[in-house]
Amino acid sequence: MREPEPTPESEPEPENHLPPADEAVGARGQGGVEALATGEGGSLVGEEPEGGDPREKPRSLWSDAWRDLRRNPVFIISALIILFLIVISIWPSLIASGNPLKCDLSDAQKGSRSGHPFGFTNQGCDVYTRTVYGARASVTVGVCATLGVAILGSILGGLAGFFGGFWDSILSRLTDIFFAIPVVLGGLVLLSVVTSNTVWPVVGFIVLLGWPQIARIARGSVITTKQNDYVEAARALGASNTRMLLRHITPNAVAPVIVVATIALGTYVALEATLSFLGVGLRPPTVSWGIDISDASGNVRNAPHMLLWPSGALAITVLAFIMLGDAVRDALDPKLR
Repeated sequence: MREPEPTPESEPEPENHLPPADEAVGARGQGGVEALATGEGGSLVGEEPEGGDPREKPRSLWSDAWRDLRRNPVFIISALIILFLIVISIWPSLIASGNPLKCDLSDAQKGSRSGHPFGFTNQGCDVYTRTVYGARASVTVGVCATLGVAILGSILGGLAGFFGGFWDSILSRLTDIFFAIPVVLGGLVLLSVVTSNTVWPVVGFIVLLGWPQIARIARGSVITTKQNDYVEAARALGASNTRMLLRHITPNAVAPVIVVATIALGTYVALEATLSFLGVGLRPPTVSWGIDISDASGNVRNAPHMLLWPSGALAITVLAFIMLGDAVRDALDPKLR
């Protein structure tokens, strides 16, 4: 007798190829998770964890600061102004083709005209050309004085804060003495006996009276940094004082020094102009904004353009450096994050 054909209800169920639960658990324990998360090409097909690649190195204070600075319009504007000042200080002939020392008395105190947009000085010199060339002396004094103050003050303050004791006491009393000297009065006394027409006597004077401020900042920063756990761990592992200063303390204590030095740069530019205005800073034939302001101060009513342009250039320069310092301070201060 022929067997009846199987009905659809009686068709055998397909075989289940999944392993039993205990085998699956064992497979997962021996690498099954990686096998399930891997496609045919062997790459992970799961979504990346939140926060990015875990193998990515954490950002440092400096990388975070640079990211904040790039997004800060105050930093961008001030940096562009300072870059322009540096360029014209190195190559003033790019935007001024005249000679700042070439004068014609027949043009004395005359206003602007074609080819001379800023007018003329008391001696008939082109105000525009002298304003452009005056940036060189002011920027040179500011940059060189800031570098000297930062280097000298950081070394003395950092060593005093690290070693403490006798040297720390000596530095504290020495800075008190220098802080008691009025800057302008000290410049009148010290620079009045100098006959050089270069910028270096002014730079040396600013470094002499400016390093105590940086030294105190560096001392306090080093004292705070050397109390951290990673410095104590390095000392426990036998690291030398030189290695701890260069590898662990200096990179983490230099941020306040950079901020104060950047802001002080604008102050030093203004100080150079003040000393030149009083006749003890830069002297002719050196071209300086302070000298031009001094020459124009007696003729403000008759020829205000002589005072307007060099004083305006000085104010913009000082403001740019102060704005840059404020932006750097905001980026490097973790409390403001």
